[in-house]
Amino acid sequence: MNSKIAQLQPLSLTSGSRFRWVAVTALLLAAGAIIKLVTPSIAGITPNWLISMYCLSIFLSRPTAKQSLVIGVAAGMMGLALSKSLFPLANLLSEPVGAFVAWLLVRIPLVIRTKSFQLDLRPGVSTFLATIASGSTFVIIMKIAVNIPDSLMMLLLLTIVPLVAVVNSIFAQIMYFPAKQLFSRMTGEIDKQASQFRGKQVEKVEVTPAERKDE
Repeated sequence: MNSKIAQLQPLSLTSGSRFRWVAVTALLLAAGAIIKLVTPSIAGITPNWLISMYCLSIFLSRPTAKQSLVIGVAAGMMGLALSKSLFPLANLLSEPVGAFVAWLLVRIPLVIRTKSFQLDLRPGVSTFLATIASGSTFVIIMKIAVNIPDSLMMLLLLTIVPLVAVVNSIFAQIMYFPAKQLFSRMTGEIDKQASQFRGKQVEKVEVTPAERKDE
């Protein structure tokens, strides 16, 4: 039981993994971009998998607020390149907003515990709210930039954005478990190598019994 619970905990970063959030983010955003490219549009709407991926990155690597904004900017630049919207530049602001909201929700207490298992709902819930924040920001910026009709704006805010948020949250919740196992394995290997390196350093400066006797 304890091993199952341990597998559901977010990654803990050590001094040897200071910049691991960069690798985690790069890998997940690249995967999100590929999935977005191959996903067909449904009624002209494509789920923004980049939001799911950077929310997972923030949840797994636990970056600082500034680092989370950097993740959002990186996602916004990728979204700018992949966007088919009327005003793609809105991604450069909407994604940092979503990333910051995801960072705020990293420690929310949304874990279901029973005697046999533990289910962490934070990846899905944080992705849902981050998508709402990002999508709403995007629509508002697009309204200001290209002056879309009020009826279309309300349709997007009340229908499309929540629908995409639901899809993104389900996707993030499902993807969390394999991503957690993958990066936990990666974390263990890196920490093991760092521990071995520190052990060798200690061995080099360690005083032998004969040297103590001579002293």
